[in-house]
Amino acid sequence: MTRMPALFFGHGNPMNALQQNGWTEAWARIGREIPRPRAIVCISAHWYLPATLSTAVERPRTIHDFGGFPRPLFEVQYPAPGSPELCERLQALTGAEPNHRWGLDHGTWSVLAHVYPAADIPVVQLSIDESQPAAFHYDLGKRLAPLRDEGVLVMGSGNLVHNLHAYAWGAHAPEPYDWAVRFESHAREWMLAGNHQPLVAYETLGRDAMLSAPTPDHYLPLLYILGVQQSDDAVTFPVEGVDGGSISMLTVQVG
Repeated sequence: MTRMPALFFGHGNPMNALQQNGWTEAWARIGREIPRPRAIVCISAHWYLPATLSTAVERPRTIHDFGGFPRPLFEVQYPAPGSPELCERLQALTGAEPNHRWGLDHGTWSVLAHVYPAADIPVVQLSIDESQPAAFHYDLGKRLAPLRDEGVLVMGSGNLVHNLHAYAWGAHAPEPYDWAVRFESHAREWMLAGNHQPLVAYETLGRDAMLSAPTPDHYLPLLYILGVQQSDDAVTFPVEGVDGGSISMLTVQVG
């Protein structure tokens, strides 16, 4: 079986789920161009709690985990099946405990609604343990690497740069902040060089990193994707751009 690529998506504003724009069109193109996976494991910024869990339900619910958006966004459903079998595989690989309460949050479905709009590929979410340091998440990503040879798409959903305090709500295409541009530029250089250590130790990188990732939740999904990277995997950036001045929409593809 062909090794699946792995992808980190900058998911951005939940309204992207309903919109056709350059970012969502690029997501759809990725779905058409990569091999069709037999299942998907998604590490979303929005399942962030002090445990490593995976969804064990056969029919995961669509979770609308936000407020203040138009009613049509709350009516979106992404009825992809789950996979208790894949949940068991995740438990064997990572020790993740099965969870029967969570479903698919908007970090997952707002992207997959464009990548795989038919919602016919099983999806399992893996939580992010907020009590663990960045190196833990990178190492957990390494444990997920065998899934890529089993036809499973490993997907992270967050944002390399995610600073809502600086976000220009309603503004017309503001210029990205200089600190956001610098941090993303350095991160790209490190990823292209296969040098993951600075990205794992991002909290030591100074002001630009702290402004770009003031909280870990949206940044950590990237480390899972870097963790599954193999020595012969190319790194590409099929989606680029900064929304609202302070949210990177960068997609990172390995393989």
